[in-house]
Amino acid sequence: EVQLVESGGGEVQPGGALTLSCTVPGSSFGDYSFMWFRRPPGKYREGLLCSAWSGATGRYHDSIKGRFSISRDDAKNTLYLRLNDLTPNDTATYYCAAAGPRNEGYCSASGAGMKYWGKGTLVTISS
Repeated sequence: EVQLVESGGGEVQPGGALTLSCTVPGSSFGDYSFMWFRRPPGKYREGLLCSAWSGATGRYHDSIKGRFSISRDDAKNTLYLRLNDLTPNDTATYYCAAAGPRNEGYCSASGAGMKYWGKGTLVTISS
């Protein structure tokens, strides 16, 4: 069982920035593809960004273009999501997810290829 633990959420003002972390203890971290998702209040889950085990990355939501970025540190078993220039529309619970190792799973906006999910961390943008 792969466990994912998100952290770094909080309340920030519009225009602010945050870095979210997703730690995956005890795993062969480098063998996994990961994604970040979010669920705004009262809305469906949205796929945001992918970091594949192959090194490829992907973006699945136009509103985050140029503002959000995904990165990973395989030595630290940690996935990151950098959020810049935040707006109230970015208010959501943010989740990280992992596919099965290597080709057992895939990145997609729906999250259908993800197998393991964190519990989420809340990000609130408010003045």
